[in-house]
Amino acid sequence: MHDPTPVPFLAGGGRATELILARDWTDHPLGPPAEWPEGLKVALSLVVNSPESMILCWGPALHFFFNDTYIPLLGPRVGWAMGAPFDEVWADALEQAHPIIAQAMAGHSQRFNDLHWKLATDRGQADTWWTFSYSRILDAQGEVAGLFIFTNETTAKVQADAALRESTERQRQTLQQMPGFIAILSGPEHRFDYVNDAYVAIAGPRQFIGRTVREVLPELQGQGFYELLDQVYASGTPYASQAMPIQLAHRAPGDAERFIDFLYEPIRDPAGQVSGIFVGGYDVTERVRAQRLLAEANRNLEQRVQSTVRELMAAEAALRHSQKMEAVGQLTGGLAHDFNNLLTAVTGSLELIQRHAARGRWADIDRYVATAQGAARRAAALTHRLLAFSRRQTLDPRVVNVNELVAGMVDLIRRTVGPAIALETVGAAALWTTLVDVPQLESALLNLCINGRDAMPDGGRITIETSNRWIDAQTAEARGMQPGPYVSLSVTDTGTGMTPEVQAKAFDPFFTTKPIGQGTGLGLSMIYGFAQQSGGHVRIHSEVGVGTTVCIELPRHLGMPQAQAAAVAMAAQQAPPHATVLVVDDEPAVRRLMVECLTELGYTLLEAGDGPSALRLLASEARIDLLVSDVGLPGGMNGRQLADAARTTRPHLKVLFVTGYAENALIGSGQLASGMAVMTKPFAMDQLCTRVQELVTAPQAEQARAQSTQGL
Repeated sequence: MHDPTPVPFLAGGGRATELILARDWTDHPLGPPAEWPEGLKVALSLVVNSPESMILCWGPALHFFFNDTYIPLLGPRVGWAMGAPFDEVWADALEQAHPIIAQAMAGHSQRFNDLHWKLATDRGQADTWWTFSYSRILDAQGEVAGLFIFTNETTAKVQADAALRESTERQRQTLQQMPGFIAILSGPEHRFDYVNDAYVAIAGPRQFIGRTVREVLPELQGQGFYELLDQVYASGTPYASQAMPIQLAHRAPGDAERFIDFLYEPIRDPAGQVSGIFVGGYDVTERVRAQRLLAEANRNLEQRVQSTVRELMAAEAALRHSQKMEAVGQLTGGLAHDFNNLLTAVTGSLELIQRHAARGRWADIDRYVATAQGAARRAAALTHRLLAFSRRQTLDPRVVNVNELVAGMVDLIRRTVGPAIALETVGAAALWTTLVDVPQLESALLNLCINGRDAMPDGGRITIETSNRWIDAQTAEARGMQPGPYVSLSVTDTGTGMTPEVQAKAFDPFFTTKPIGQGTGLGLSMIYGFAQQSGGHVRIHSEVGVGTTVCIELPRHLGMPQAQAAAVAMAAQQAPPHATVLVVDDEPAVRRLMVECLTELGYTLLEAGDGPSALRLLASEARIDLLVSDVGLPGGMNGRQLADAARTTRPHLKVLFVTGYAENALIGSGQLASGMAVMTKPFAMDQLCTRVQELVTAPQAEQARAQSTQGL
């Protein structure tokens, strides 16, 4: 039997030493380990103590020895391979191995990278790949005594590389199918790794791959593109531009100047360092040329608009203090820019609709209508922001739980601020309810989160928190608000913060720290005006380099969130009842649209253009179930006065006010009386129809409201 006691030269060998000592060497050609040649002992000691995967083959039969690191590579051979002849251990690979061994024994050592072998493994016969080197071992007399093999299995790496190449090819095919032009640049020299066909179509047929932008597109010298690429690579900050002019060679005469919308997006390696730039965009030359033609056709209209804007700027300049002049210039420039853009979208769409209709080309009509409607909605939103900061907007307050409002907006906010910003919400338990215009509060919350995002260009955290607060008399007086219970909604960012000078001006109308064209300065002013109009307050706490907290405080309302909304919605979905609606509006076009819309739903319609005419109809015996009236009416009687007069003889008459601009006193600064509602112009016709249906089916909604408020 073999001696289980480890011999000294095998010390430190771990499992490999155990396998050597566990073998019976009695009849083995090499004999017991203690009697092995000194060269074998020294070489084997080196192998079993090495952390690298090593093999030692000794003697004419190349008896096979290995260390612990090599054991996982043996597969099913590990139990018997120690000391066995090489040809027995690797019987399934001899055809490939023997030529390599012969070269090594002849003194021609070789190294192979990722060489393929078909071998028996724990998973059966399989394709494997190996990186290894074979070299001979000479004894003291210079005779070949054995073979040393340094090896590692690279199957996983080879397969991963193949999968990566396949994935890369799929990505390239996907990029090729994407709309717009695409290029991928690598390194600080901006070397082309990929371009799609759309990129080649713009730049012309050239040799791109492996060459730098400066080499491929020398005509860009002096146009600013080289500098922009260098800036994005150095800073890691994306850059985007719209309708950027670019002069290109290899194009037909008169077509060298193109206009592109493009994005330079940094590409980062696994360590987070910028390693290249993704270039994407669209050739918008035809759109720009069409806009120029349209602008020329509408020159007179544009001149009138610009003249009006100049008069507005002059009037504002005369009214504002000298220290506000720069802010006013920023505002009017932004408004002129926005309104000119929106007006161009509306008039251009109408012109194209007229032109295509005259030619009987109906395919694109819907698209032009959608463009005009979208521009009109954006113009309405801009007007709404102007009214908000002046506290002249018409509010439609509802009882709301702010925790529920925040929860409903989390997904929208997270998408808006982007993945670089961590979003956290902290909702107070048993939060009080408040009476507030829900869309206005949602808009304020979203604006504050966007401001927080803009203050954290390198990422950070936004925390939205709610709480119940009691404002004492001293604090209330200092803030210009009433003492008592308030619901607090705060937004905190970890951004750049504000200096005391900026904080002092933050709520001033038109004040902004953003570049021209990127802000009108109405955001915080709008939120301030909305909070004041709702009976609350807004305050800011900020530290430079630490972050900013903006807190909106709204009065507590002793009531539950309006559970009747579901009942109203169900009632609104029912077929329209046989009801008569009186529409009062001094603008014939608006009145005609409302009448036509409601007539299509089956209502009986009456109409009037002023208060006295409408009052005569209300004084008659005619059935009238709902009064829809503009607030600002000619004839000495506004819409609220008309409604009050009508209710003296028709006390249960339901009223829907529609208004584009009105002092709150005209419709009441608090919640409207029962059976009354308000809509702000402009509105979609389907929204009008839904609101009318809600009001004419009010008995079911009122019953739901009564049930929801029992026990308060």
